[in-house]
Amino acid sequence: MHAWLCTEPTGVEALTWTELPTPVPKAGEVLIEIRAASLNFPDLLIVQNKYQMKPPLPFVPGSEYAGRVAALGDGVTQLRVGQDVACLTGTGGFATHAIARAALCLPLPADFPHADAAAFTMIYATSHHALVDRARLRAGETVLVLGAAGGVGTAAIQIAKAMGARVIAAASSEAKCTLCRSIGADASIHYGKENLREAIGALTDGKGPDVVYDPVGGELTEPAFRSIAWRGRYLVVGFASGPIPSLPLNLALLKGASIVGVFWGEFSRREPQANAAMLGELVQWYAQGRIRPVIDRSMPMAQLPAAYACMGSREVMGKLVMVN
Repeated sequence: MHAWLCTEPTGVEALTWTELPTPVPKAGEVLIEIRAASLNFPDLLIVQNKYQMKPPLPFVPGSEYAGRVAALGDGVTQLRVGQDVACLTGTGGFATHAIARAALCLPLPADFPHADAAAFTMIYATSHHALVDRARLRAGETVLVLGAAGGVGTAAIQIAKAMGARVIAAASSEAKCTLCRSIGADASIHYGKENLREAIGALTDGKGPDVVYDPVGGELTEPAFRSIAWRGRYLVVGFASGPIPSLPLNLALLKGASIVGVFWGEFSRREPQANAAMLGELVQWYAQGRIRPVIDRSMPMAQLPAAYACMGSREVMGKLVMVN
């Protein structure tokens, strides 16, 4: 097998395409022949030693991938050799093969392409957990999605629309705003040239959004929170812009608003049955055509450093997918 090996987490430039022995699955594990792996923001942080999870060195980055089961470890009965699966294991995906715990493999229907499957679990599970479980979003409410053209942003737009909400997509370019409207957003804000608070007020008749979905953080957080509706829910999803913002807590008091943390990974660990039910619903929604990953482009696995550079430029819309 071949894999992108990180021997020292000093950045993307430290990764090397390395030939390694193909591993043999242990009890409860499976060997996956990887067909596609998607690039997520944590995949950049982890090779820079900036992610909360610090895997032992050396490691293979790539948190999310899809492929075909090539071998079974002892005791694995829920999967079979030749079955297509999606996996989210935190590491291991940027390779030709990976070992995964069978419990972390999502069996795929026959009409679920590997590229879509590799770009599916993290963004849709995060957005579903945020909007359905944490925000208790109701039909007819208004959702403001920040960073709306990114992976989790595009997923949030689709899920909110599937739930009957009105969606305002905020993004950093007109091209990104156009994409967001094409996948269902009712309105958009180009915050690179528009005043965010003024635009939100105009689009909500001064009421503000009921839910703000924020995977960006930084300088957008305070103006978005100041614009939230009475009893609004502000979803803290991530900090793609880099800085972790601070908020004057009197704003929450004045609006009767909630600041709600979203940590899907911990939810999946603590509440596995609820997580499994959620993933089953998401697969059904995909089959019904209600959600579908936005894939900016697919690139050969050997071009991973170039894909990292694309992601770092903040020009990607949706997801980047590496293919074998």
